[in-house]
Amino acid sequence: MLHGRRRTASHSKPLFRNPLIRSKTTIIRPNTSKSKLGTFLLVASIVKSLSEPGGTRNLNNEESSLISLSEPLVLQILRRSSLDVSKKIDFFKWCSLRHNYKHSAGTYSQVLQTLCINPVIHKNDIFEFLASMNREGVVLDSSTFKFLLDSFIKSGNFDSALEILDHAENILDRLNPDVYNSVLIALIRSNHLTMALFTFFKLLDSITDENKNSMDAATCNELLVALRKADTRAEFRNAFDKLREKKNFPMDVRGYNICIHGFGNWGELESSLNLFKEMKEKSLFAPDLCTYNSLIQALCFNGKVNDALIVFQELKTSGHEPDPFTYRIIMQGCCKCYKINDATKIFTEMQHNGFLPDTIIYNSLLDGFLKSRKLTDACQLFDKMSDDGVRASSCTYNILIDGLFKNRRGQAAYALFGDLKKKGQFVDGITYSIVILHICKEGMIDEALELVEEMESRNFVVDLVTITHLLLAFNKEGRRGCEERLMKHIKNSNLMPTLLKWKANMESSMKDPQTREKDSTFMFPMKGDFKEILSLITQNTNPSRKHTIDINPWSSSPYMDHLADEANSNKQILSSSKGKRVQEKGKNINSFDVNMMNTYISIYLTKGKLSLACKLFEIFTDLGVDPVSYTYNSLMSSLVKKGYLNEAYGVFSEMGNKKDSATAADVATYNMIFQGLGKMGRADLASAVLRRLTDGGFVDLVMYNTLINVLGKGGRFDEVNRVLEEMKRNGINPDVVTYNTLIEVNSKAGRLKEAHKFLKMMVDANCAPNHVTDTTLEFLEKEIEKQTKKQKSKSFW
Repeated sequence: MLHGRRRTASHSKPLFRNPLIRSKTTIIRPNTSKSKLGTFLLVASIVKSLSEPGGTRNLNNEESSLISLSEPLVLQILRRSSLDVSKKIDFFKWCSLRHNYKHSAGTYSQVLQTLCINPVIHKNDIFEFLASMNREGVVLDSSTFKFLLDSFIKSGNFDSALEILDHAENILDRLNPDVYNSVLIALIRSNHLTMALFTFFKLLDSITDENKNSMDAATCNELLVALRKADTRAEFRNAFDKLREKKNFPMDVRGYNICIHGFGNWGELESSLNLFKEMKEKSLFAPDLCTYNSLIQALCFNGKVNDALIVFQELKTSGHEPDPFTYRIIMQGCCKCYKINDATKIFTEMQHNGFLPDTIIYNSLLDGFLKSRKLTDACQLFDKMSDDGVRASSCTYNILIDGLFKNRRGQAAYALFGDLKKKGQFVDGITYSIVILHICKEGMIDEALELVEEMESRNFVVDLVTITHLLLAFNKEGRRGCEERLMKHIKNSNLMPTLLKWKANMESSMKDPQTREKDSTFMFPMKGDFKEILSLITQNTNPSRKHTIDINPWSSSPYMDHLADEANSNKQILSSSKGKRVQEKGKNINSFDVNMMNTYISIYLTKGKLSLACKLFEIFTDLGVDPVSYTYNSLMSSLVKKGYLNEAYGVFSEMGNKKDSATAADVATYNMIFQGLGKMGRADLASAVLRRLTDGGFVDLVMYNTLINVLGKGGRFDEVNRVLEEMKRNGINPDVVTYNTLIEVNSKAGRLKEAHKFLKMMVDANCAPNHVTDTTLEFLEKEIEKQTKKQKSKSFW
């Protein structure tokens, strides 16, 4: 025995003797039936010796040197569950030092699988054994290679999983395609998406009818999710198209849902609806709740909230029940598109069905109430939020402060801002930026600069959004020296020096002369005039949309089937989110220059320098800077105000030709269209445009006010009343601008009773008047006096 006790001298034989050892020179190898028992006893003896203090040192004696090591013997010891992993490592290394013994691929595989019980702890040992295999020319089999990959992936150590590839270069060409699934997952989770795509395409190319199951659908789905989260639209589309080419690789329901969700969020509603139609036609699996949630979100994102509401009702009869995500999606869509009454009903239904609204849902509804000028409802909702035990976030208070400012409750907003600062809670850089924006509009430049200094002291980043508000205010108030003061406030940031350097380069570029030929060309080619605006909108929508739906009585989703059938004509008419001057964190924007271009275009247009703004636009588009919706809207607004309607039509045409979500027409774009039609005296076209927007998009308070003004000045008072009723039906309360407009257009048309009626409605609604109201009421009073005198004169004669 290797380390067993011996009998005392009085005994002639040892108590337990190694059955493999007959003498010091004769070895019986385990090749007979009796050797199985001997091998078992030998393994037990070695395991016991390894378990005792000293470990492998207990094997370094004269008797153990006679042991004949073999692969079966070593494997049995390595497979003993009672032996500690560290002891197995020591034994493996001890065997490596024995003469006339060399580890096989089987023993390496066994020890590696043993170490993979905890790959993070034994990472160094794993790579040491892999390097030893390469030195000795032992080839790692594909099953062990996959086992190693999966172990590191499950432990979250993705970089180590990829490092294994460097130690297994000699077997990569001979790996089973199934192993690449593990490689692909490791690449995806370690954020090596480029390499993951390369591996993905290689794996797709290897798929045939014989080995069509070699690629795991779950792995494919994980790649698509990673590409969608990384916002790599072109790569996502490329991977999707490659999958479609492989007809022998069917997508599962999760794969369809991922693609429907991805294409919907990127504004490709047609692709999402076509995928839904394909799911129904193949009948391999029915759309599930996740499919409906993705489609509802896609419809909301593409401004088709009316359709989304119908699909939401259809969902309840399709065998599925809405979950919290369904309610969140449809409520956010309604609030973004100013359908506040629908949002309120869904909020009540959600609670009735036993779902507790979270902070995000409360924030969405709170934002919707404030944008719809329903301040009382917003305050009651905020109180309910506290009563229900839902924690308010920084976003909640930012929405509330911004809403109070926009509802002409500036003192309350500023007081709330001050209270939050004292408590040291719920105040971030966005809060400061909101307050700075609104006080800059009131001309409070010095107070705004003090807040910038306070932001720096609290370690909040003074970002480009905040600086943009200040620069516009400086130029509007003629406070040129304030730029140097702003520079002192944010001296620790490299943003302001970069900004000033950009400004100097921009101003020098503006001084460069242009050729006469260049000056004579049109920036926006005019392919028609402004009165053709409706035909241009019709080109981007469905001109022959069916108003009756062919319902299949056996279908669980007849309206969705109808939308899918009309997928090619469901074009997005306007974006569901308003274009921004400055895109935060570079989202959808790859250039700092386009942000500054928008800022300085706004400055020039505020000063009435349209030609300079157009020249700046031309310089940067020549340099390859892509304009966004805000850029086009700014130019279009100024062109409409100056009466250049055909040029404004050219801007709108170019926006439509871009076919990009960053340049999609939004609410501000159509406000400009209404104003242009008003200047042309074409209130009839304005009504037609509104009907198109009501069918496929949404209308906000500003757009309603603009339309009421255009229709009122055109003498179309029946339509004015219909617009006002529709506005209330959607849950939007008229504001002071609405009432001022109604009083003014009725007064100027001699409809004094109607004007007085709207004045009474304004008082009853507790809508505080402003300076425009005073001017409007003076005009109304004069008109009443004129009419009174006229009636007296008639009665006298």
